[in-house]
Amino acid sequence: MRLIDLNSATAEELDAIPALKGHGFEIVRYRQERGRFTSLRQLNEVPGLAGKTAASAKP
Repeated sequence: MRLIDLNSATAEELDAIPALKGHGFEIVRYRQERGRFTSLRQLNEVPGLAGKTAASAKP
């Protein structure tokens, strides 16, 4: 399994992760507006992702 860095991945790379599919654009926009992810819990703040994220993605 290939690890993806939430803080540098493109929207396309993020969309390739099943738990994040279709949310890559929102994740990148969140990162641009609020800065780096420091915790996986921050994914719950991304519009449309609350409660849908998996612990397999690493910041």
